Amino acid sequence: MSDHSEAFVGFDTSKLRHAVAIAEGGRTGEVRFLGEIENTEAATTKLVKKLASRHRRLTFCYEAGPTGYGLHRLIESLGHACMVVAPSLIPKKPGERVKTNRRDALALAKLLRAGELTAVGVPDERHEAMRDLVRAREAAVDDLKSKRQQVLSLLLRLGLRYDGKRTWTRLHWNWLANQKIAHREQRIAFEEMLQAVREAQERVARLDQAIRAAVPDWSLSETVTALMALRGLDLVSATIFLAEIGDLSRFASARDLMGYLGLVPSEHSTGDRIKRSGITKAGNARARRILIECSWSYRHPPRLGKEKLARVVAAPKAVQEVAWKAQARLCARYRALTRRGKRPTVVVTAIARELSGFIWAVSRAASAPAAQTF
Repeated sequence: MSDHSEAFVGFDTSKLRHAVAIAEGGRTGEVRFLGEIENTEAATTKLVKKLASRHRRLTFCYEAGPTGYGLHRLIESLGHACMVVAPSLIPKKPGERVKTNRRDALALAKLLRAGELTAVGVPDERHEAMRDLVRAREAAVDDLKSKRQQVLSLLLRLGLRYDGKRTWTRLHWNWLANQKIAHREQRIAFEEMLQAVREAQERVARLDQAIRAAVPDWSLSETVTALMALRGLDLVSATIFLAEIGDLSRFASARDLMGYLGLVPSEHSTGDRIKRSGITKAGNARARRILIECSWSYRHPPRLGKEKLARVVAAPKAVQEVAWKAQARLCARYRALTRRGKRPTVVVTAIARELSGFIWAVSRAASAPAAQTF
């Protein structure tokens, strides 16, 4: 083995052990399986230093997954390049029906050498902490929805139906408090369910407050302020979006961001036949969901309420212009698509795609050197 060679190393990571394979540089370089090592910092450091003593240049990779980015940071700290790979974009042979740790590690090493792998954005430790915080809030919101549904399901079984327009308002809570349930056992279950809903609401409120407290010291706080000028985005939703996506400057164009979010149509065309269907749904599903939720607000005419006006004024002038242009265009777009008979969900998805383009434009305007506020 040459002391001045280049090599590509693939890790198939797991909770306890990593399977490791190496591909020598060059089209005909040897590819071999090195074995498995313990998933510890000491074992990884020992392997990396051993390989570094035999090769002039090393490049590592592994799939993004539940093991996180600790392996990436460790290898980078040892002075070597490491790529965290998007699992859904790894090329796979259609006829391959055998999957093992050894095969996965060998495939990663060969594909890394061929340049066929797509990297994901690796956040710094503070950004990852913000991402964990917003995901904890998402889990709390899902838990709250589940507990509310349990209450409504119990009432439905008991033949108790609320006649108001919206549930979980103050009027609805008053109605719940006045319900008379005959059997003691069901009454206890009902009261416990209501208490669980209250506790879930308090949990969501605490996490919202934690997000508000963390944003000012975050590296993307200025971008959060800029995005809040757009209709449908407040501090929490803007923070969730940026925590999932990261720095928007890594996207060269708005079209790149749309594709990353999976908001572009899928296509299966061949020869003279062109077939396009629903959106690809690639990329980050959480960011796409929050964007579609925010897009529902553009069904209303363009306007600035008192609370929104304060957020708009806090943004640079260039951002304010983009935000107002977004309101005017997306509202008109929503109405035009609705008049053509498109389903509301299809219309909102189209609005979300264009909104992602305005978000990209806002981030560019916010980072411009000449950006000034009123």
